[in-house]
Amino acid sequence: MITSVLVANRGEIACRVFRTCHDLGIRTVAVHSDADATALHARVADTSVRLPGEAPADTYLRGDLIVKAALAAGADAVHPGYGFLSENADFARAVLDAGLRWIGPPPQAIEAMASKTRAKQLMGIRPLDDVTEADLPVLVKAAAGGGGRGMRVVRRLADLEAELATARAEATSAFGDGEVFVEPYVENGRHVEVQILADTHGTVWPLGTRDCSLQRRHQKVIEEAPAPGLSRELDEEVRALAVRAARAVDYVGAGTVEFLVADGRAHFLEMNTRLQVEHPVTEAVFGIDLVAEQLRIAEGRPLAAEPPRARGHAIEARLYAEDPARDWSPQTGTLHRLGVPGPVRLDTGYTDGDEIGVHYDPMLAKVVAHAPTRTEAVRRLAAALERAVIHGPVTNRDLLVRSLRHPEFTAARMDTGFYDRHLPDLIEPSPDPHAPLAAALADAHGRSRFGGWRNVPSQPQTKRYLMAGEQYEARYRHTRQGLEADGVRVVHADRSLVILDVDGVERKYEVARYGDHVYVNTTALTALPRFPDPTTQHAPGSLLAPMPGTVVRVADGLTAGVPVKAGEPLLWLEAMKMQHKITAPVTGTLTDLCVVPGQQVEPGALLAVVTETS
Repeated sequence: MITSVLVANRGEIACRVFRTCHDLGIRTVAVHSDADATALHARVADTSVRLPGEAPADTYLRGDLIVKAALAAGADAVHPGYGFLSENADFARAVLDAGLRWIGPPPQAIEAMASKTRAKQLMGIRPLDDVTEADLPVLVKAAAGGGGRGMRVVRRLADLEAELATARAEATSAFGDGEVFVEPYVENGRHVEVQILADTHGTVWPLGTRDCSLQRRHQKVIEEAPAPGLSRELDEEVRALAVRAARAVDYVGAGTVEFLVADGRAHFLEMNTRLQVEHPVTEAVFGIDLVAEQLRIAEGRPLAAEPPRARGHAIEARLYAEDPARDWSPQTGTLHRLGVPGPVRLDTGYTDGDEIGVHYDPMLAKVVAHAPTRTEAVRRLAAALERAVIHGPVTNRDLLVRSLRHPEFTAARMDTGFYDRHLPDLIEPSPDPHAPLAAALADAHGRSRFGGWRNVPSQPQTKRYLMAGEQYEARYRHTRQGLEADGVRVVHADRSLVILDVDGVERKYEVARYGDHVYVNTTALTALPRFPDPTTQHAPGSLLAPMPGTVVRVADGLTAGVPVKAGEPLLWLEAMKMQHKITAPVTGTLTDLCVVPGQQVEPGALLAVVTETS
């Protein structure tokens, strides 16, 4: 019997596993890096063990340190979560060799399937060895791990070597394994997968299908179960193939077999020998706890002959601290408040006041809605996200809401090219024009003009705000009757609530302020000073860091004085396990290079200056 579980992971998945363990009366052990010393997963566990350092390579990818932590804390089992070492056969062996239970598949099954190259060979598929123009476009893919890291689409043969190098670097950083391979890239197919659960007695459950077609940078954004619109024949085919793959390697535990569906055919992609991020939608539809089932299987208990019956439809959205309008750049800072109204499930590794750092994945939470029909589930999830209170770094919340309400998605006609086609419309700013006024009135609450009132109109007060990248000015007056503003009637105003009558309709604005950052309902604003600071101005052609991160590479031969072309890569930043290219904004001359490889930079830091050719 398992009495104590160490989770060899962090964040949301560690918290999620701990929740089930606590429900089952199992003691929990966390591991944490120095960057995660006060993280939620370290706080909610019964015991936590420090892994010295911050980078994944020094902490969560150190299997030897994690095994030592399990033994020191008295754990008798290890759950790997997802990512990091979850598909590392050597780590699984080390856990077993230490006399601990491994809550996952046998090491030999991980070896057979965790490497995507070997998995494809097992399923009779060969990767591309010598890529030619006729093979384009192709996909460069990490052999280990997932989550979109180490994946690059290549459309020009001249770009292949550079993209291979970037993919290897990302894969090494995220998974400790730099092996990559190349395969044909199927455009605009649907990403469909099958959840499997297998015990040590020969029973394999195919727990329905999921559709994960809405992706950015090959990382899933919205997932649902069951996959809508599949023919009965195709549904049966992918479930049968998933069982075949599991039986081929004597699989045990939870896993996922992934396919790309195009032109009515299913193309095998890979088998993930671990729990997936999107497992909650399957749990909702089948009414089971997959982590609890993993624990029972690890204890040797058998599954029932048949899986439970599926009911209804479930959809999950991944809430990321990122800016889709700025090439999905990850965001950092304090998460002041996070709250999502029910009836939905919220899985997160953060709580109010936590810091979003640069070292790990930018996912803040998963929000899951379950309903009798797909239409109801979509509507419920979109409404919950729209009303969510998210005070902190920029997120993809608005993109999620618009994606869920897009006619292509509501009609279940989406594919993996969804964001390639629709992103400009989905990120178009639509700020509330009255939000700056509401912020100004809340700030003005309780203030009054010095001196007595006179029989002359007061001069308007003004406050300036930055909203959706644009400056707005709010104007209001103090009168004997209270606060007044042109064009609207102020029904009520205090520090946290403003009610405005706009054309006969009373609109409520909840206001929260953290320094210069103001949140009015779901709109984020920045209060601007009356007089701008001249020291913050930059010369034309300045390249500023779009995010905090580390400069991992500078283009060969790049020094001050060399000519550059618009769009030419100049340097690469690594943030949250992804590499981001910084390109020349114009054609001209590099007049200043302000950083070197290995240097840490903050958002807005000056990286380089390119002077445009006149």
